Amino acid sequence: MSLENVHVETTASPRDEDRFMKGVKDCVPTLLGYLSIGLAAGVVQKTAGLSMAEIALMSLVLYAGSAQFIAAGMIAAGSSPMAIIITILFVNLRHLLLSAALSPYFRHLSPLRNMFVGALLTDETFGVAINQTAKKTNISEKWMHGLNITAYLNWFIANIAGALLAQWISDPEKFGLEFALPAMFIGILVLSILGRSKIKRDVAVAIIAVVVAVVSSLVMSSSMAIIVATIIASTIGMVVEKWT
Repeated sequence: MSLENVHVETTASPRDEDRFMKGVKDCVPTLLGYLSIGLAAGVVQKTAGLSMAEIALMSLVLYAGSAQFIAAGMIAAGSSPMAIIITILFVNLRHLLLSAALSPYFRHLSPLRNMFVGALLTDETFGVAINQTAKKTNISEKWMHGLNITAYLNWFIANIAGALLAQWISDPEKFGLEFALPAMFIGILVLSILGRSKIKRDVAVAIIAVVVAVVSSLVMSSSMAIIVATIIASTIGMVVEKWT
């Protein structure tokens, strides 16, 4: 093999890894999670009284599993539109942190192109992308679009399929569908921990989060306790990782 061929092969690989279709391929492991959660969301939204058009619009515009579950529950409970909007706003504030964590890898893009990258960012695609940062110093815009768009379309299809299945499932809680979202996040957390070389440290931070959440729930609401535990545990983890 000539030196010229060696050069072509070594330079082609990075470009292949940055392609749109590579992003699609890297999204595949998360699709089962999207499918199961999307089906559950579709069922819950349909049983809450939403029409097929409303479910489709919510999955395309809101595009947030936790927020859609919450919105469906609040709609079923007869909550006011303003209360639903404010609640969803606070639930989705975490996306500011997700976007901020990935923003250094897209500083070379224009604000409009950055908006397209961030608009479809979810907890799951963030997890895949942040794992990529451990392997390489940059993230391709085309790769990110492949990842995001694949997840987006899968979520929409799953929501519609769940809404169609809802006619045979009158009581979602009977099948534990309300726990589908937490179960997926637990799975993502476990896979993320196993993919790192600092398993002991990650497990220690997780234990701290659980202990803080349990203790905090004795003096405040469970939702606030989770927020407090998240802030304290993540801060401890960041400090320990920085200084060790």
